[in-house]
Amino acid sequence: MAQVALFVPSFEGGGAERVMLTLANAFHQRGIETCVITAKTIEGEHAHLLHRDVPIVRLQSGAMWRTIVPLARYLRRNPPIALLSTLGEANIVAVIARRLARCPIRLVIREATTPTTAFRKSASRKKRLASRLIPLCYPLADAIIAVSAGVQQDLTRLIPRAQSKVHVIYNPAITRDLYQLRDASVEHPWFVNKHLPIVLGVGRLTPPKDFPTFLHAFARVRRQMPARLVILGEGELRPQLEQLAAELGIQGDFDLPGFDPNPFRYMARADVFVLSSQYEGLPNVLIQAMACGCPVVSTNCRSGPEEILDGGKYGELVPVGDAEAMAQAILRVLRGERKPVPREWLEKFEEERVVSQYLKLLLNS
Repeated sequence: MAQVALFVPSFEGGGAERVMLTLANAFHQRGIETCVITAKTIEGEHAHLLHRDVPIVRLQSGAMWRTIVPLARYLRRNPPIALLSTLGEANIVAVIARRLARCPIRLVIREATTPTTAFRKSASRKKRLASRLIPLCYPLADAIIAVSAGVQQDLTRLIPRAQSKVHVIYNPAITRDLYQLRDASVEHPWFVNKHLPIVLGVGRLTPPKDFPTFLHAFARVRRQMPARLVILGEGELRPQLEQLAAELGIQGDFDLPGFDPNPFRYMARADVFVLSSQYEGLPNVLIQAMACGCPVVSTNCRSGPEEILDGGKYGELVPVGDAEAMAQAILRVLRGERKPVPREWLEKFEEERVVSQYLKLLLNS
């Protein structure tokens, strides 16, 4: 029987999934009996990250809402001491499944974004349903982890009666192997034979990441100085971004190599990293770019970037959706206006510290 079970919807390429697998490995390395429960296939972009000795429980339920009964059945038969879940719909499923299982399992749910912003911008009926269920279900958990102070504020506004249960714990964005991974070689020809500055983005090619604004900003940069743009990630907006690049006349200096399991080696060699998101919880890639020594430009979206950059002290903050402001910030960095980040500032995002905070909350110690 596992001491701690982590409920991960899938092993696909999102930041929340990567964090959960990082935590599972770290718990295992500390001698905590750990298992990972997933609703979908165990394949996915992050599947390789999980340590081979961490058991995987595949519920094979497919759709998230169909996972409630299989998860409840598993918890009843194999009750862990604590269950950790993440992401809105999965958190709701975990709350209901724990109730159905009727076992004394400590449930901790992790909110990785600002729910009011995320659901307001979503056209999905499932997301809208989740937004109505969060105020009802979240207070039933034993503890709620907010990945930033901004997420904490959003949750307490949404669910005032759960305020005492909400704890801020940052993501373990800086893992033990990050510094080793950043030194790996890069085969991309623009990095191998680098003679122009490279602007880098990393993330799913989806609307919340707002890469169209990023492309418009880069087109403005290109009018003032030669540069290249690389965005690592995959998603449904690939055709739209390729078409927009052609319309802006930047297709010769723009590349979408796809998802890469080691973006850190690109961060270590890029001249500026840009986060163009409309909203976030705590963007790991922004922290990781800083840890790799890459200067950063970020939208001042809800939430996370302002906390990570200490109000702009350690990187450029620009308004959401403002291509001109983003372009000017990128140009300032490329022209040498960089803001050094002290190592001690990044320590709060390091794996060892964060894992200890999670275990203290999960095991109620």
